[in-house]
Amino acid sequence: MIRKAHTSPACPLALAALAALAALSGCAIGPSYHTAPVQTPAAYKELTPEQAKDTDGWKVAQPQDDRVHGQWWQLFNDPQLNALEQQVNISNQNVAAAFASFLQARAVVKEARSQFFPTLTASPAVTRAHQPGTISANTAGAASGTGGTGTGGTSTQYSLPFDASWTPDLWGRVRNTVRGDVAAAQASAADLENTRLTAQAELAVDYYELRTQDSLQQLLDATVAAYQESVKLTQALFETGIDNDEAVAQAQVQLQITEAQATNVAIARAQYEHAIALLVGKPASSFSIPAEPLEADPPAIPFGVPSQLLERRPDVAADERLMAQANAQIGVAQTAYFPTLTLSAAGGFESTSPSDWLSWPNRFWSVGASLAQTIFDGGLRRATVEQYRAAYDQTVATYRQTVLTAFQQVEDNLAGLRILSREIAQQDNAVKSAQRYLTIATDRYRLGLDPYLNVISAQTTLFSAQQTAVSLRMQQLTDSVQLIEALGGGWDTSQIPTAADIAAKSPTHGQ
Repeated sequence: MIRKAHTSPACPLALAALAALAALSGCAIGPSYHTAPVQTPAAYKELTPEQAKDTDGWKVAQPQDDRVHGQWWQLFNDPQLNALEQQVNISNQNVAAAFASFLQARAVVKEARSQFFPTLTASPAVTRAHQPGTISANTAGAASGTGGTGTGGTSTQYSLPFDASWTPDLWGRVRNTVRGDVAAAQASAADLENTRLTAQAELAVDYYELRTQDSLQQLLDATVAAYQESVKLTQALFETGIDNDEAVAQAQVQLQITEAQATNVAIARAQYEHAIALLVGKPASSFSIPAEPLEADPPAIPFGVPSQLLERRPDVAADERLMAQANAQIGVAQTAYFPTLTLSAAGGFESTSPSDWLSWPNRFWSVGASLAQTIFDGGLRRATVEQYRAAYDQTVATYRQTVLTAFQQVEDNLAGLRILSREIAQQDNAVKSAQRYLTIATDRYRLGLDPYLNVISAQTTLFSAQQTAVSLRMQQLTDSVQLIEALGGGWDTSQIPTAADIAAKSPTHGQ
């Protein structure tokens, strides 16, 4: 059976009226978004301009700029570190995972935007059906089965229907959803940069830890050589009758203990080397770094003022964007209080003959609209709005906590660098005094004035002072790296992709 086309002009007019109603709808339900205020100090207290004059790095050259730029590790002027840092951006798997997460968030935005447009479907079909024959009512002898006539047969139905439906965004549900998803994608982009910065800083810290082990190895090797000379000295004095066998035994014990310590350094160095391999995305079995003692000096790091920190930390930016997402979700929940309008239309062609299937007389169409409104839900909508308001309050608290943590980390590292400068100078003086102490003790032992135990005490004091000096310089460089990380590593919020950027074609890994 062929469905006849309707010709009434009322239906197109009704469809046009409903479309106009939807076009005129510009009301978006939901609270306006404003970044939550936070308390920002006027200046950092742990390293003032006056104190910077006595702090390593800053007293050499006060930078004119007030922030770190680009590839921050180049401040340390170490070609080996530069080469390793470049590999983090390309091969680190945590960075790759964060990048994939960002692409997922971009796709979710595109999914939400698709709700702005109608849905159109087509379902062409060919149906062949058979109906059984029936016996005429006026046929005589029906009981005997004679004289019956059949009216059944087989027919084929050809149809090409199109269906369209559209739910206009009258109250801003879709707009708020898109706004929230864009904010979530921007937070994911900031998380990507935070993951990248964390990996870069961790690499720099591990690198200087490894170089520290090289310095300790150099120190221990030199100490072992000095103790070997001490053993020879005690043996010579014992053989000449100036000293006794006890001094020889003491010197040998001290030498052997130090040799064991020199061997043990290789464990820590290997572990730091393996950690660096992981960070640059290389198998530890095929990765190595040549040994080289720590010789780097801390750079002058431009740290600016505290108010800039809110724009320079990717983790702070991520939490701020999550606040915007939570705010938009409140608007999505509030739209449930308002009715939903759905416009629908159907049309196509239908025929029993393939030759005239798509002919104009065989067309059919229909249009309609429906309005849905929840009348009673037992408080579900109110509870949902309350849930999202509480979720927003949670993101505000998290954002403020992240900001406070950022200020703490900057102040911690500024204090560390300032105090370490003075401590290192004092420790260097202690090393010089320990060297003088050892010289005096050795000379007096050679003259037979003091026992060898005094030499051992002086050697132990010098070695301990030298170890501490190496560790302090490592800590100084580590604090420098962590200060740069706390300042955002040269990143700022201008690098967060805009809504247009998120809608554009996908970026490649490493951008």
